[in-house]
Amino acid sequence: MRVSVFRREHFNAAHRLFNPAWDDATNEKIFGKCALPHYHGHNYELEIKVTGEVDPQTGFVMDLKKLSELVAKNVIDKFDHRNLNLDTDEFKHTNPTAENIAIVIYDILRPHIGNDHDLKIRLYETPRNFVEYPSS
Repeated sequence: MRVSVFRREHFNAAHRLFNPAWDDATNEKIFGKCALPHYHGHNYELEIKVTGEVDPQTGFVMDLKKLSELVAKNVIDKFDHRNLNLDTDEFKHTNPTAENIAIVIYDILRPHIGNDHDLKIRLYETPRNFVEYPSS
């Protein structure tokens, strides 16, 4: 039997949505206020879903304390209270949209979660806007 466990985390970060190949007018047309040159911030809610078999020895799919420590060390410490465009290597050349942030977080965590477990990232940029990766 496969069971899913979830861990919810929170971080605050600033970003600017901007394509350097476009002029300011095009960036503003596509990204609106999110393209303003002085950045803006979000209170991100991050949900990590791990699915796998229940270990008969522990009764866990995954120890949620270990998952929490993994996320804190590899995601929260890296992104919390940062300007994603300026302060992180991951977004030096990648537009920090919610979609791209979710993919980056997945790519950071995937090597630390056993291949016998499925991993899904859900990232809320606002209470009404969120993305999920992978989508299926």
